[in-house]
Amino acid sequence: MGRVTGPTLDFDDRVPYDTYVHASTLHTLQQPLTKDPGEMSFLVVSQVMELYFGLARFELRETQKLLRDGDVWGAMAPLRRTVLDLEALNAAWRGLRWMTPADFNRFRNALGEASGFQSAMYRHLEFLLGLKSESVIRPFRRHAELYGELSDALHAPSVWDDVIALLARRGFDIPPDALNADRTREHEPHRAVEAAWEEIYRDDRPENALRALGEVLTDVAEQFGDWRYKHLVAVQRTMGAKPGSGGSAGTTWLMRSMARVVFPELWSARTAM
Repeated sequence: MGRVTGPTLDFDDRVPYDTYVHASTLHTLQQPLTKDPGEMSFLVVSQVMELYFGLARFELRETQKLLRDGDVWGAMAPLRRTVLDLEALNAAWRGLRWMTPADFNRFRNALGEASGFQSAMYRHLEFLLGLKSESVIRPFRRHAELYGELSDALHAPSVWDDVIALLARRGFDIPPDALNADRTREHEPHRAVEAAWEEIYRDDRPENALRALGEVLTDVAEQFGDWRYKHLVAVQRTMGAKPGSGGSAGTTWLMRSMARVVFPELWSARTAM
């Protein structure tokens, strides 16, 4: 038998793990504004969520590249990773279940106008999922770089736009108004897009890539919907119906935003399947 050796313990410079992960930097980014110990939990969970927003955005942009290349099976790999990212994002809410209104009030005033409503990365994720609104980028107007990036993302194709364009290239009867829909406005599901999905789902063979794509897209939409619901419940547990931080309408605004559905025709088409 060969000699069993342990891990390398001596390094001339930084520990390679820290060089790769930047853990020492990450652990300097928690800077609570009060002495209340609960604030640290709130801050870390918020930062973890920001990282998952960014990771999901990365995977969805990879998905778009593959869809534009016509690689449907390939696009499902980053979409499946997105589903898992969103599951982990949803699990992060568990870290705040201890927080009552009294717990939150001990440090809430120190947050000032800071609010999750102001998360630029969350807006990037929403826009990629087709949930677009001009008003939500207004808080960033004084930050030229962020505002420019968000404005570009607002007007760029979403994942759903790329999926519909793919269906058109695959021969489905998708009219121009479905391809160039103004996703910044509320709109009824497009009948031609619904009809395409109804036809796709009639073919239940395992090799039907578009049907498989529809199912993983449904998983993404469901997990994101779960996150929005858990956000609402977390706000209700810690704030009730009080106005939100940063001047938002709190639960009223969250309930209204939940009415907008991710990948709408993929859901509405199921009525006719």
